[in-house]
Amino acid sequence: MATAAAASSAADARKRIRDILGGSAGNLVEWYDWYAYSVLTIYFAPVFFPKEDPTAQLLSAAAIFAVGFLMRPIGAWMMGIYSDRYGRKSGLTLSVALMAGGALLIAAAPTYAMAGAIAPTILVVARMLQGLSVGGEYGASATYISEKAMRNRRAFWASFQYITLIGGQLLALAVVVLLQALMPESELQQWGWRIAFGVGAILAFAVYFLRARLGRRSPSRGRARTGRHRRSAIYGAVIPASS
Repeated sequence: MATAAAASSAADARKRIRDILGGSAGNLVEWYDWYAYSVLTIYFAPVFFPKEDPTAQLLSAAAIFAVGFLMRPIGAWMMGIYSDRYGRKSGLTLSVALMAGGALLIAAAPTYAMAGAIAPTILVVARMLQGLSVGGEYGASATYISEKAMRNRRAFWASFQYITLIGGQLLALAVVVLLQALMPESELQQWGWRIAFGVGAILAFAVYFLRARLGRRSPSRGRARTGRHRRSAIYGAVIPASS
């Protein structure tokens, strides 16, 4: 009996760790795509906007980048409602699917010379999808991880949110540096930048299938907790935003 109980406990711990890693892996992919856009703007801005003024091209690309920031609070609100209604797993799967779609749109978007105003419009739509995704990802994955973590390891596993955030940025930077080392600047500006977004889409699809296998229920889930610690939740949201 003791051996069976130990084996069951070890299996449960492995499953819990797998779920936690699956919950945090999407955060890495989200921030990889987010950071890749900002780093590669100087390369793809001339592709999506008229070639009249390089400064105007960069400003236009930056303005579209800002659209993603505007969509983030909307994504957080929408994904919070969606996750409460359909479960954290469904919210996390939808979040990374939106990011995969946004990255794929950017990687395959036509140029301004090919499609005219449709090209920057596609870029705007992609950034809106990514903004919704990033906004919804962080809260959903943080909640899922804290629910899945062992009761005496919640702070440790929750720290993977920040680790994967920085990890995604470093991965994006590494891919860009590698492309710069392997490709001439002219090719990188013409089409090479698409590789980075293609990599992001592939990673996002991989995490999507990983998350599709996540456990649905969590030990902390239950209606009894609804509405509890409301004051602490408000303080926790307001104080970091004002600091």
